[in-house]
Amino acid sequence: MHTSAKLGRSTQRLPPEIPAIDLRMFETGEARTSASHFRRAVVACEAVADLLTIVLAVLLGYVTYSSLALGRHIHYPTHAVLGLALAFAVVMVLMLDRIGAYRRANSLLRVRETEQILRVSAQASLIALAVSFFSSILFSRWLLVLCLALVPLALFIQKTLVYMLVRAFHSKGFGIERVLIYGAGGTGRRVFSVLARSPKLGMEPLAFIDDDSAKAGATVFEMGYERRRSARVFSGPVSSELITRSGVDLLIIAIPSIGRDRFLRTVEEAFKAKARVSFVPSHFLPSDPWIDYQDIDGVLLASFGRSARQTAYELMKRVCDIAGSVALLILGAPLFGLLALLITIDSEGPVFFRQDRVGEHGQIFKMFKFRTMHLNAAPYEYSPCASEDPRITRVGRFLRRTSLDELPQLVNVLQGKMSMVGPRPEMPFIVEQYSENHWQRLQVKPGLTGLWQLSGDRAFLIHENMEYDLYYIQHRNFFMDLAILLHTSIFAMRGI
Repeated sequence: MHTSAKLGRSTQRLPPEIPAIDLRMFETGEARTSASHFRRAVVACEAVADLLTIVLAVLLGYVTYSSLALGRHIHYPTHAVLGLALAFAVVMVLMLDRIGAYRRANSLLRVRETEQILRVSAQASLIALAVSFFSSILFSRWLLVLCLALVPLALFIQKTLVYMLVRAFHSKGFGIERVLIYGAGGTGRRVFSVLARSPKLGMEPLAFIDDDSAKAGATVFEMGYERRRSARVFSGPVSSELITRSGVDLLIIAIPSIGRDRFLRTVEEAFKAKARVSFVPSHFLPSDPWIDYQDIDGVLLASFGRSARQTAYELMKRVCDIAGSVALLILGAPLFGLLALLITIDSEGPVFFRQDRVGEHGQIFKMFKFRTMHLNAAPYEYSPCASEDPRITRVGRFLRRTSLDELPQLVNVLQGKMSMVGPRPEMPFIVEQYSENHWQRLQVKPGLTGLWQLSGDRAFLIHENMEYDLYYIQHRNFFMDLAILLHTSIFAMRGI
């Protein structure tokens, strides 16, 4: 029997965050630094602040509409106004998150931020107008015009205050990531300039390293009229001792034409010093799941690591997971009781089956299911692929065909170990056989359902059909989750 003990420490973290080319030989010691915690907290607070700001702006619009007695002066109940304001705010935050408004690289002198606010406000207002036109809700056009004016203005003021607050924290040393730039040429100077004029990023360029000894000792100023920021150039090559001595958190390789061997050596030295690595890619951009691209004021930076988290989406997904699991557990209680009775009558043994599964980032958790197999069946073997398997009970065949055996996993969803939608969790002995590509499945929480479950390949082993999970991880969003849940409900009702 395979247990979680056999998985050992290998499942407590993801494999080396390096691309699938020759960098697998290196091991990065990237830690969850205080700077990364600070950035995640800022993004979460910004998303919540946006939500509250939009709600307050809509309420202010309604108060203004009522005070000025505009149009036909339609009166709405307070709870209805608050509900519509909250729904409007949720849609706007999801739209902002979808277009990357909460990503770290969202800068460009804050012009891009303002453009996104204006665009999403207009789009959300058009959605509200369409809903009011095609529904029975009597919606004042004057109120819509007021909201269209007040919401972007309120968001602009709120984000300006957040920007000033973040700069104040950075000036005190909170959330700062120290950066060393490799290459003092034109690309390196441009990288230095965009970091220097984007303080919200929290990336503090300390110095340059260049292999050209003639540049050593020179001072590089930021591009622009003010030229307030500058950094010294030190002689290369890059070594782990130099990075450690400099106390930097991130090495940026700003030499797009760098040779492959020198690039690999530089990355190896940075990883030895437990520093993260980003680089300015050449015109050829490798497509690799462990490389994340960020556009910072027109400078494309590639980083070794998972793609940036969609904080607003993940927050909304967790809220929906809690609400959905609680509602289904309450509404499904009579069905759970009936199924428990049938399982007890059909065969000996407990109603529920508990098994170790591997979740997000390789963490082991206890997954719950209705028991569908006889007691003498080994708990840690490959799952049956055919309903005629002798290990399956009579009631178990029905439960598996309708996927009702998965319903107790709503408890796992409520615990936060699983989500409603995501890759299916694997057993530890299967994860022990994972290659580095397979480890990508563990970037997100496992789910009750997913793309693989809806495919024709669900009769085969999960890890033999990686493309479904990888596609979901790369493209997941709120509406894709809704679509998968809708298709799953139809899929289950058909008893396939």
